[in-house]
Amino acid sequence: MGEVVGAGLIAHVPTIMLPKEVRMELNEGKDSTLVEGLERLRKDYFENDDYDTVVVLDSHWATTVEFVVTAHERRHGKFTSEELPRGMSGVPYDFIGDPELAKLMGEQAEKNGTWITPIDDEYLPIMYATINLWEYLGKGLPDKKWVSVSICQTATDEDFLRAGRAIGEAIAKSDRRVILLASGALSHTFYKLRDLRKHEMADPSHIFSDAARAADYERLDWFKAGDHAQVLETMPAFQKVRPEAMFGHWLMTAGAIGEEACTAPGVMYSEYENSIGTGQVHVWFPKPEGGFPAAKDVVLSRD
Repeated sequence: MGEVVGAGLIAHVPTIMLPKEVRMELNEGKDSTLVEGLERLRKDYFENDDYDTVVVLDSHWATTVEFVVTAHERRHGKFTSEELPRGMSGVPYDFIGDPELAKLMGEQAEKNGTWITPIDDEYLPIMYATINLWEYLGKGLPDKKWVSVSICQTATDEDFLRAGRAIGEAIAKSDRRVILLASGALSHTFYKLRDLRKHEMADPSHIFSDAARAADYERLDWFKAGDHAQVLETMPAFQKVRPEAMFGHWLMTAGAIGEEACTAPGVMYSEYENSIGTGQVHVWFPKPEGGFPAAKDVVLSRD
């Protein structure tokens, strides 16, 4: 029987891929804590043999009529970002996938009232919300499997939770020890082009609005306390400050680890930082004693 052995809300911002001297130039002579946090996460959790597969809930991969999960035996090539080719150009990647787990995710979809389709097309694009985290956490660890799951842009909070339950059930039916990475931000409103270069510093005073910063801090307090129920209950309020990808990356993670039944406290692996208006942070949820709660076992209609 498989299990989730760790989960994280992890920032993937393009600046982590820049040379250190450029990062420091953008940040008043200081480096981003996001980089050091990823390096610590790798040492503490990823450079060990306690897991088999990493599942990335990829907030940059938007699909429309279904959730999609990568089902490749191997993904390799070079990545250039369509969004920021100046900072991410020709980045090599090479990792094995987990088609068996991907197929299991698809098989749990109908029971949970949702749609998840495994795809192994060799030309399927890859996003930097996956690449940037693999660069820090997976590169040089060739036996670890990496899988990405899309964010369905027509989904509601409930749809994300349903997909997460299917993912959790698939993991339980497998023999895999899985790390879940919710790759994305908290609040996510950018400054406009002519203003954004005034707000490249990491200091949270540059977050787009006072309301967004306050909402982010509130949820970080709840995460640190293990109060996942409060995060879920207040999603309508949080949506008002436009979390990245409707916070689908985290909602799917929550669905896989028991939703409000989960009380695992989060550990900050970075400071809370700004990125041209958006709220970025690494919060890690170690496996609690006794494990994460199982995904809710409910049978739902797709209607």
